[in-house]
Amino acid sequence: MKVFNLIPLALCLSVSAYGVAAPNALTIDDIMHFNTLQQPVISDNGKVIVVEAKPDRGDSRALVRYSDNSKQYQIDRGSNVKVNADGRFVLATLQAPLFERETEKSDDLPQSVVLLATESGIQQQFDHVDTAVFSDDGGYLLVKHKPEDKKAEPDESSKDSEDQKQDDKEVDKADLGTQVTLVKLETNQQLTLDNVSQFAFDKAGGLLALLQNDPQEALHQLTLVKLDTLTSETVFSSEDEQLEALAISDDGHFVALTKGDASVERYGRDHSLLLLDINTRKQQLFNGSNAWRYNQHSSLQFSKDNRRLFVGRVPSVAQQPELAQYKQAEDVFNPEIITANKQLRVWHGDDPKIKPQEVKEYAKELKRTYLAVLHLDSNKMLQLADQAVPDVTYGEQADYLLASSDVPYQKMITWAGFYRDVYLVNLNTGKRQSILVQQPSDAMPTLSPNAKFLAYYQQGSVYLRDISSGRTVNLTQNINTPFADEDHDYPSAAPGYGFGPWLADDSGITFYDKYDMWQFNTASHKGFMLTNGEGRKHKVQFRVVGLAKQHRLPATIHQGQKIILQGYSHTTKADAFYAATVGQSTVKRLTDSDSKLTLLARANEADTVVFSKQRYDLYPDLYSADVNSVQTATQLTSLDAQRNGFAWGKAELVHWHDGDGVKMDGVLIKPSNYQEGKAYPTLVYFYRFMSDRLHAFPDMKLNHRPNFAWYADNGYAIFLPDIRFEVGYPGISSVKALTAGVQKLIEMGVTDPNAVGIQGHSWGGYQSAYAVTQTNIFKAIVTGAPVSNMTSAYSGIRHGSGLARQFQYETGQSRIGGSLFAAPQKYIENSPVFYADRIQTPMMIMFGDKDDAVPWEQGVELYLAMRRAGKDVVFLQYQDEPHHLKKYPNKLDYSIKMKQYFDHYLKGEAAPQWLTQGEAYQEYKKAD
Repeated sequence: MKVFNLIPLALCLSVSAYGVAAPNALTIDDIMHFNTLQQPVISDNGKVIVVEAKPDRGDSRALVRYSDNSKQYQIDRGSNVKVNADGRFVLATLQAPLFERETEKSDDLPQSVVLLATESGIQQQFDHVDTAVFSDDGGYLLVKHKPEDKKAEPDESSKDSEDQKQDDKEVDKADLGTQVTLVKLETNQQLTLDNVSQFAFDKAGGLLALLQNDPQEALHQLTLVKLDTLTSETVFSSEDEQLEALAISDDGHFVALTKGDASVERYGRDHSLLLLDINTRKQQLFNGSNAWRYNQHSSLQFSKDNRRLFVGRVPSVAQQPELAQYKQAEDVFNPEIITANKQLRVWHGDDPKIKPQEVKEYAKELKRTYLAVLHLDSNKMLQLADQAVPDVTYGEQADYLLASSDVPYQKMITWAGFYRDVYLVNLNTGKRQSILVQQPSDAMPTLSPNAKFLAYYQQGSVYLRDISSGRTVNLTQNINTPFADEDHDYPSAAPGYGFGPWLADDSGITFYDKYDMWQFNTASHKGFMLTNGEGRKHKVQFRVVGLAKQHRLPATIHQGQKIILQGYSHTTKADAFYAATVGQSTVKRLTDSDSKLTLLARANEADTVVFSKQRYDLYPDLYSADVNSVQTATQLTSLDAQRNGFAWGKAELVHWHDGDGVKMDGVLIKPSNYQEGKAYPTLVYFYRFMSDRLHAFPDMKLNHRPNFAWYADNGYAIFLPDIRFEVGYPGISSVKALTAGVQKLIEMGVTDPNAVGIQGHSWGGYQSAYAVTQTNIFKAIVTGAPVSNMTSAYSGIRHGSGLARQFQYETGQSRIGGSLFAAPQKYIENSPVFYADRIQTPMMIMFGDKDDAVPWEQGVELYLAMRRAGKDVVFLQYQDEPHHLKKYPNKLDYSIKMKQYFDHYLKGEAAPQWLTQGEAYQEYKKAD
């Protein structure tokens, strides 16, 4: 451990890095060094906010700010930030410098954390760290160190003995504990313990429970540490049982653990459950039954009221099967032994899951357990989940929980999408009650905090079910306002807009239409618009934000509570914060600016919130405020200073009508040094709805998209048009929106009609590839990971999930609305590959050849079709890359090549050699 002082830093970034200077062209180097703020964290008392500032390439910094901006610190190379409950201490992982990360193996890099005392600025560094966490009350830090390789030293006097061979048997690393350091933050007093495999703090702040395991020394024990005195006591020990899972109740009254025979291989080790009453030291053992057992993956979790223990169990425990081996000469001719070593996967037509999905989910399924509950007052264990209904949603309700099952629909997922049957499971009897059949998986019901009511959306209406009476009421049947997604353009039932918070006493439920927030009384079933219809009247979408949340529990509200709403204007694309009161039909605007607002964090035990404000020309710096007065916020960071020295462009909203006369919106980003009346080369980038990015700061990264700021600063206009689709005709729908939008820019005098490029990725890649088969308005196209042939892609595999792609076409994004054999012509009509001979636009195709979403052979098909038709085409195959490029050399190379490609075709610059001559295959000497 190292101790050193940290000098408080000024709020602004150093002038040497971002000082004011004459405008310069934005370069790749500038983008690589541009810092982006990650998700901030806030102390429970709202006093301290910590955030990581991460460059696209380089070393991060942890920024520490008091919420009133009275103190600021920076931890160089700090990442993965945490703050304790009272804000007096901050924890950050200390990254190795980029050069070391690029040139050394990850296992050889130092693993350290820094603990910062925010009152004094003093830091402590802990090395060889695996994990580090604060206690829930914020008074203690536990640092778990990386394990050291432990191998039994051979006994020279008995090398040949059977006992020594047994001692030398390799121990599973997962069975070994490691050293931990416990720090009392107030005094910096420390306690070190060895061989710790699991640990858990109670919420009361009095105890730390630890499992210590060293199979080589026959040491397996449960240790309790009294936190106030840092004294430890062994309360359970065993010489031959490995201690596995651990939990302690919030009040520090109970400890639960699982344990199993240490001599049995971990994979098939049977476990039992041990419950210890800390006050009386009474132990209760729960062995597995014929139906349900405990294994290495069995989880333990006490309810917050300390009355129930939730346990994960499995139907059986067995060792991993082994392949037959040749043990004697005649075995090499034994058909059973020979065929036992076959490498075969059988795809059966009635399999619930196709083999790639089964393979992809195999490791997860090995870890699957089924939830049971132990009632601590009665010692009654009830199984809640099983193979038929495997998923129970954890909650703190005392009587019921929600359960669901996709088992009946696993086969039809392939083509129909995702559905579940929904149940209520009684925590006191274990019995299940069917509630909904074949409910869309993205429309799961919501259970009230006290499990008196259940609310759900179905076929355009919102329903409320009284659990005790079983009565279900359609709350919205007499309301003319639509509650189904008004912009839904998929070949499936339109979803709803979701639920807001319940009232904590179950007296009310809130939910949304496209614009407004509604509140309904659960007893009278009467409701009103909490936002008084102002949303639909002004086309402002209201959503509640900034509610305090309890760990593992959804936020609730109460009658008369002041709440904050975020209002997004569909007209101006800007956000504002509004004040509302639960139980009253009125809203009051609190902020007024043409910007995008994002509420990022709320203190758990204070009214402090953290939000960002951004525009295309304003970096989303952080602000803190009282939740009831967000209009008087304090700015915490000044990363917008990174724009100093650059001539930044502007973004504006553009309106036009597509080929069918439908009003469309889009974003036009003008070049940094835009001159009125001058026509510019224009790059079109799109996906679906893009106009909501009007006030979004550009993503300062190099990846699979064009960097808007880079292109704008290099003389390009960028156009982000909305696309609205007609089911069955996704390709032509996109073309109608794109061509009309580009024509609008030409009429405005902004766009040079002979210098329009188009770039899209994935779904946008498909649309861009299709567009150039139907129009010559584009002079160059870069298409990333496009589907080019829907007839072959229909039965392709999404290798990331193992799912077949059929559902995407029949019910999802690709929007055909029928199977290949039901609507073959639509698949052909919407496939670029069938019209490759029409393409007059030079095309660059990009794919990673390990694409986990779109089969990369789709790129090969398009390339070969254009090649056969004699078209201008180049194909970039990035090796071992998924759907979105991950390796920085590839991201950088693609960004450079994309820019060179557009510069050549849209600006007349010289073509690079790779574009004129290609690149021959080359193998390189492997590094030592």
